Amino acid sequence: MSESKKIKVAITHGDINGIGYEVVLKTFSDARMFDHCTPVLYGSTKVASYHKKLLPQLQQEFVFTGIQDAANAQDKKFNVINLTQEEIKIEIGKSTETAGILSRKALDLACEDLKKGTVDVLVTAPINKKNIQSADFDFPGHTEYLSSKFGGSSLMMMVCDRIRIGIVTNHLSLRQVPDAITMELLVEKIELMHNSLKRDFGIPMPKIAVLALDPHAGDNGVIGNQDMTVVKPAIDEAYAKGILCFGPYPSDGFFGSSEFNKYDGVLALYHDQGLIPFKLMSFTEGVNYTAGLDIIRTSPAHGTAYDIAGKGKASEESFRHAVNLACDILRHRHEYDELTKDPLK
Repeated sequence: MSESKKIKVAITHGDINGIGYEVVLKTFSDARMFDHCTPVLYGSTKVASYHKKLLPQLQQEFVFTGIQDAANAQDKKFNVINLTQEEIKIEIGKSTETAGILSRKALDLACEDLKKGTVDVLVTAPINKKNIQSADFDFPGHTEYLSSKFGGSSLMMMVCDRIRIGIVTNHLSLRQVPDAITMELLVEKIELMHNSLKRDFGIPMPKIAVLALDPHAGDNGVIGNQDMTVVKPAIDEAYAKGILCFGPYPSDGFFGSSEFNKYDGVLALYHDQGLIPFKLMSFTEGVNYTAGLDIIRTSPAHGTAYDIAGKGKASEESFRHAVNLACDILRHRHEYDELTKDPLK
């Protein structure tokens, strides 16, 4: 990939009543962001203008360029594709049906453009997982929606400077987790993380730690035996395939002793097992990355934050990191594919 080529970043506006617009606008109020990417917001110039008025610190010359097609996005401009010509009722800090409808519309249109190749990567602002639900969107989050939309297995990976944590069971009720943890699923997720660390992050021989399901990894069957009968055999199977994976490690000691620093990736078995330590390390700058798919999607590792919406208090760090990570991963993929392609073809 040419260093001079600008990466076209599709941005879905998320919930219009949350902090999505605020973090997006704050991110691109820094003119340096336009040096390496061209943003295309799937949202509304009117809604963007409304949120801009709530942020007096933004430069007055920050303007929105309305376009009808991402293929016509202009360099050095903040491009906006208007999702509707109708009046939009904004109710800051509230979950509304309108916000859900517009969240879905932005996602659908951005994904169609990703498929067509008119944009290069996708960065999603936070959605409300309740109001976005419909007959066409029956998913617990972006990760599951994108896996369905683009086909294939994926891995929800939380990324920051200190750690990369993959989640085996995503947004699944804790009561359902033990039954969902199978050898086949674990081996699949280990392979997804291994391949992503190599291709997306440029790590030639990544080391992966797998966390245990039960306290103390079951204490040799005293507390539970699933770590011995399912998790450890899955790790051994993946290791036999040439993947440097180790464990299972009890998560309390693993994070408490900073053992995670020895690994390139950590695989947590359920949501809070991975997200609690991750957010303690990187609450303001962490990024959610959907690994394993042909397309590249990142998002800030926070939600709609209705409680501070419209108050100018939201930090844009996580969103800015999400944009930069998406661009970095695209470059890593091009480099990796170039280095590993068949030279005889």
